Amino acid sequence: MKRKFGFWSIVLLTINSIVGSGIFLSPGSVLEIAGTYTPLVYIVAAIFAGILAMTFASAAKYVSRNGASYAYAEAGYGDTIGYYIGITRYFAMAVAWGVQATAVVRLILVLFMGADGATYGRLTLGFFLFMAALFGVNLWGTGVIKWVNNFSTIGKLLALVTAIVAGIWVFQQTGINHFAEINQLTAPDGSRLVPPMTSTLFVSGVVTTFYALAGFENVATASEEMEEPARNLPRALPVAFLIIIAIYVSLVTVIMLVNPEGVLLSHSPVALADAFSNPLVHHIIVYGALISMIGINIALSFNVPRILDAIVAEHQLPQVLARKNRYGVSVLNYSITVLLAVLIPLAFNYQMTEIMVVSSISRFLQFIVVPLAVVRFYYGREKQPVLQEVQHNWLTDVLVPLVGLVITIFLLIKFDWIDQFTRVENGQRQLNLLAVGAMVMGFVVMPALLYWWNKKA
Repeated sequence: MKRKFGFWSIVLLTINSIVGSGIFLSPGSVLEIAGTYTPLVYIVAAIFAGILAMTFASAAKYVSRNGASYAYAEAGYGDTIGYYIGITRYFAMAVAWGVQATAVVRLILVLFMGADGATYGRLTLGFFLFMAALFGVNLWGTGVIKWVNNFSTIGKLLALVTAIVAGIWVFQQTGINHFAEINQLTAPDGSRLVPPMTSTLFVSGVVTTFYALAGFENVATASEEMEEPARNLPRALPVAFLIIIAIYVSLVTVIMLVNPEGVLLSHSPVALADAFSNPLVHHIIVYGALISMIGINIALSFNVPRILDAIVAEHQLPQVLARKNRYGVSVLNYSITVLLAVLIPLAFNYQMTEIMVVSSISRFLQFIVVPLAVVRFYYGREKQPVLQEVQHNWLTDVLVPLVGLVITIFLLIKFDWIDQFTRVENGQRQLNLLAVGAMVMGFVVMPALLYWWNKKA
């Protein structure tokens, strides 16, 4: 078994990093906003996300070190900005990993023990066992994690393709088209399930869908674990993205044809499965959702510790963290990452939605810094050396990053800041102290403490 990720393994890693639980668990969230415009919303969101993905692909041509956004920011702007992007991104991804791991354990409990099965004790036990399993798999090195990643990605793709094929078969057999009925569907209380389309709702749908297509920014985090990353990453990212958007648009279109009402009214933990009455197809989608959620945890378990590895490799953290086992894994770094991903959900009693703003802010920082860094690389304004034998292209290295920057500004304007930093209690909107505290911890306290630790060491 080859140790490093080849081209197609990078494609599968990209798919695994992007395709998570959303398309299985809540496909109706966009449908109830956009109605019959849902496929168009997905296409527009894919264009937005694709432009930013192309920007990260261009960055990978110039910098092939581990760390992705951290490495690009450091090369473009120097140690200080690179360090800050790296630490804040590390903290945000550790939080995201804890959220994803909690979600997969909760889904397992609900699927096999019913809605009341996800008790605190069972959730905690399952959470520890799941994180321990990921810890053990990663200690065996890149060769094993590559195989596990490929297997889980193929599993989730098969489940999604099964849903598409089953939907086409149902449509052919019945000849019934529910597409035009979507905007007239009503809930049991008589209210409309889909509101009349407005430009504001369309934009809201695009923004919601965009976040379901994010994750591409994490793929290059382990560049050094890949074969010819400067060549393969810029090719693999677009291929993976085209596969994902083709599946997503086909899937939502099929749902709208055969049974949009089943998805919109679903109370199942896997809403997508309720579009199909066939038990076999239903179970394939349910277990595909489970595989998908496990898969994105595998991708996170592989990527998050590599950010710390990259920062250590640049001597911006104490070198005691650089020690590796015989499989090339930094055990201490990985242990710290797992500990952080476990302690945060426990500290918040598994109620993580109020602090997920740290992940959004970290993503915005990357989407601002990386496009500007790519432009600097193109014009030779980098602060640290980049790869020299690079095919410069004004279209992909200047125009696309600048368009990506404009898209990021648009997303920042449309981001619901009030909802993220406040919460409603007894009909009154109050400051969300948990969100504020998480921001201070992730973007002020942790960078300062680690900077002090490195200076002291």
